[in-house]
Amino acid sequence: AVLAVFFLISKLVLIISEKLVLRLAKKTKSNIDDNLIKAVDGPLSLMLLFFGIWVSLITLDLPENSYMFTKEIMLSLLIFTAAYLVVHAIIVLIQGWAQKASEKTKSKTDESLVALLGRFTKIVGYLFALLFILNVWGVEVGPVLASLGIAGIAVAFALQTTLGNIFGGISLIVDKTIKVGDVIKLDETTKGTVLDVGLRSTKINTFNNEVVIIPNGVLANS
Repeated sequence: AVLAVFFLISKLVLIISEKLVLRLAKKTKSNIDDNLIKAVDGPLSLMLLFFGIWVSLITLDLPENSYMFTKEIMLSLLIFTAAYLVVHAIIVLIQGWAQKASEKTKSKTDESLVALLGRFTKIVGYLFALLFILNVWGVEVGPVLASLGIAGIAVAFALQTTLGNIFGGISLIVDKTIKVGDVIKLDETTKGTVLDVGLRSTKINTFNNEVVIIPNGVLANS
């Protein structure tokens, strides 16, 4: 009976969000709220259903070991679903911001930054979810964080040049130092029209009709 009640509540949340809230959101000028509702209504109803399963199993008066195991599983599912909800809600907001920014600047370079921010949001969100889940299962998070820190330092040293190019690309994109169509002169032998500004490199079409690929770290420092 408890499970049935929570199941009906989860279905009711879906119906209200799709029929009422989404219909009201479509009346606004922006489509950010529409995409945000679509992104969160499914995970939200799923969280209610998982919570209902947990509460319904509590009423069965299970043995202590079985109850603790069930509690850990349900909490893990709830944490992962909550992380999925938050991550996709943030990605929707980032895409909405990028859409407005690209309409103002009429530039395609924002797509690279959106993709990077989306991947970064997923990595950070799911990493935090994993740490919370490990804590639920009684795993000490401190040593895991220390190991991740050491691994991060090792990766940073190994990918120092690549990371320098990526951060150089981010600075070029955010500051809009150069954009597609600009005519630039890097040195006496490299000058021409910017074809593309990527995360790691920038393509320039020289006046000799040659495509030169320049690492963004070099370009940002020049």
